[in-house]
Amino acid sequence: MIPADSYHTPPDTKRLWLDKLLPGWLLAFRWEFLRITFNARRKCQKNRYADQDWIESSDRMIRLFERCGGKFHITGMENLRTCKKPVVFISNHMGTLETMVFPGLIAPVMRTTFVVKDSLVKSWIFGPVMRSRNPIVVGRSNSRQDLTEVLTRGQELLSAGISIVIFPQHTRRSEFVPEEFNTIGVKLAAKAGVQVIPVAIKTDFWKNGKQIRELGGLDRDKPIYFHFGKPMEIKGNGKEENQEIIRFISEYLKTWSSMSDR
Repeated sequence: MIPADSYHTPPDTKRLWLDKLLPGWLLAFRWEFLRITFNARRKCQKNRYADQDWIESSDRMIRLFERCGGKFHITGMENLRTCKKPVVFISNHMGTLETMVFPGLIAPVMRTTFVVKDSLVKSWIFGPVMRSRNPIVVGRSNSRQDLTEVLTRGQELLSAGISIVIFPQHTRRSEFVPEEFNTIGVKLAAKAGVQVIPVAIKTDFWKNGKQIRELGGLDRDKPIYFHFGKPMEIKGNGKEENQEIIRFISEYLKTWSSMSDR
């Protein structure tokens, strides 16, 4: 759990003992990643994986990334703590890292779940954990059916006090393409009468793998950024607010990229 409004990885963070051996440290990362995942999976199979377990798994992932050279810069956490009701989090989507980290940031403050692809809940490795979180599942092959599912299940969850994280892009990618950022998140918020918190992330520290996306390499020259914006009210059909969220994400990505290029 991040106790303050912001968090930055301490410069004296202890590294994995294989840190200086290539590819030893990468193999060590994958081993630890799978160990954390399988421990969570085992608890899920025994119906013993509660919200606090999810938070602890996420915290372990954050510390693992740091021990492998990841440098987190997390800001805007105060915007979560001002919320008195559940919200819809709308974020860009770069890779697996953010799905591992979001629970450790959001769940200590408010109950939450995700909108996820059906392939994730069917996954042999990750499926049990994700199914235990009672997510909204979409197929991505029928956009009309997906919209109906998100609006129907989303309103039920929000009414029950559960916030929802949604990635409106067609797929995760390292670059941000505004044209692929649909309005499903703002439509849900408008329908349910709740606020939206826009989230900008830059998580290309962990690259997508070629064969298995979750087993890509690590680029320790790329800092990890998360910024939570202020809660937004959605008016009308939400198109104007969706454009504002796109501008919000684009501006932060531009700023972070320029900082990395220095």
